[in-house]
Amino acid sequence: MDLLACPMCKHFPLKLFVFSEKEIDRKLSQEDKKPLCELYCAYKSAFIKDLNSLPPCEECIRNEIVEGVLYCESCNRWYPIIDEIPRMLPDKLRKEEEDIKFLEKHKDKIPKTILSNGVPFRLK
Repeated sequence: MDLLACPMCKHFPLKLFVFSEKEIDRKLSQEDKKPLCELYCAYKSAFIKDLNSLPPCEECIRNEIVEGVLYCESCNRWYPIIDEIPRMLPDKLRKEEEDIKFLEKHKDKIPKTILSNGVPFRLK
């Protein structure tokens, strides 16, 4: 999340909505320097420079996002996270049928602005 920008308009940071996650047995090594993220902490939804204390990197690295959405507040594009993989394809490579299926499956968890105004596809 620290380095992900919208592939279409280049806006940073993207907003993260998590639908499901799992805990992984991961620990910081002695070589790891906190904060692990350079610019933006998605766990705290804040820029590193704006945090009053070090972020809880030990907690964050144990959380693996299984399903969710990345959302660009600049151009209203959304990118599904499926099976732990963010699908950040440009519009011309996306498949409308698959994206609509994803929206339908998660419509109770997806913010209404994405469902009704999301780009490139939305629910009608």
